[in-house]
Amino acid sequence: MKFYKYIFLAFVLGLSQQSFSQSSRENLDAYLVMAAENNPGLKSKFNQYMAAMEKVPQVGTLPDPQFAFGYFIQPVETRLGPQKATFGLKQAFPWFGLLASKENVETEKAQAKYEIFENAKANLYFEVKSTYYTYFFFNKAIEITESNMEILRVFKSLSLVKIETGQASIVDELRVELEMNDLENQLALYKDSKKVFQTRFNNLLDREVDAIIETPLELWKDELPYEYKAISDSINANNHQLKSIDHKMNAFANQVEVAKKDGMPKFNIGVSYIIVGKNPNSTDKNNGKDAILFPSVGISIPIYRRKYHGMIKEAQLLQQAELDNKEDIKNTLNSVFEKTYTEFSDGERRIELNKTQTQIAKKVLDVLITSYSTDSKDFEEVLRIERQLLKYELAYQKALIDNNTATAFIQYLIGN
Repeated sequence: MKFYKYIFLAFVLGLSQQSFSQSSRENLDAYLVMAAENNPGLKSKFNQYMAAMEKVPQVGTLPDPQFAFGYFIQPVETRLGPQKATFGLKQAFPWFGLLASKENVETEKAQAKYEIFENAKANLYFEVKSTYYTYFFFNKAIEITESNMEILRVFKSLSLVKIETGQASIVDELRVELEMNDLENQLALYKDSKKVFQTRFNNLLDREVDAIIETPLELWKDELPYEYKAISDSINANNHQLKSIDHKMNAFANQVEVAKKDGMPKFNIGVSYIIVGKNPNSTDKNNGKDAILFPSVGISIPIYRRKYHGMIKEAQLLQQAELDNKEDIKNTLNSVFEKTYTEFSDGERRIELNKTQTQIAKKVLDVLITSYSTDSKDFEEVLRIERQLLKYELAYQKALIDNNTATAFIQYLIGN
């Protein structure tokens, strides 16, 4: 009887081997920072934005001055001497406000790329969170499965004792063996899956694939940042894909102004310098003096208007295309949000259900193991409930992961 008490105590300890909750998010927050600093894909998006910003000063600068040099093979004889060479410098000036409009176009394009970068960062955060949660699940699944295997070993020891005393059949031991074989196979799969997500997680952080991932003893439960309607409104207002399209639309609106002003007259101002040699037959005091011509003013009149009309129409059509694209993406985001919110709600229900089912299964198993310890009945029922307990424990962890993953994706949709 003392041995039975020892076996039963070991069983109870195995069931109650739960880790103390450690809901700190500090490790995950640190990983998010590490991913933002190291992820090469995110760095690429940021460099694309920085490169786009460099186009602003390029388009906002006056055209380069034109310098010309001419040499007279046959000097042109004048009263003051032969003209030997000439230098010219000319500067073109576009219509008023054209350069500022071009800067506005490139600034809006750069801001669109910045929103793409922000969207990539938000998506990276989601990928890090979801991978972290899944890695935690497999880590926890290994722990739960090993705990249940330890319980089965206790069952096996108990059945062997009862077989030796003639109170049970060898079939009981074989049934335990079958259960343990199944769990060993499942445990191997969990370990392989854990390795896959460890590699994926570390790649997101751009570090060694076998680097240790710190996880809490118990995973916290994330909550949605707002109510249902507020989340939907926030997606339409703050989603980075939609904000990027807004900047593209602004760019095309400014492109219309660029096309209009580009179709206006352009001005140029120039000066010339002529090298003059001495005329041996001239007594003029200005003999051989180089000539500087006063600035010349020119104007370029855009007569052929079809090109500029086409540029305006092109920008307007592209602006409308982005508007239609925005509406299409907005509809898609709203549909995705509805699906994700349903998954979040389902996760909440499954969390409560499997928490309750786990508690009930433990109580039933306590009763059944006590019964088997005394009169060797219901051993098959003991194994069936043990399987159910394992299922509920894993389902609880899976529901928690699904709930947190859905929350993380909704945060991505609203641009957090």
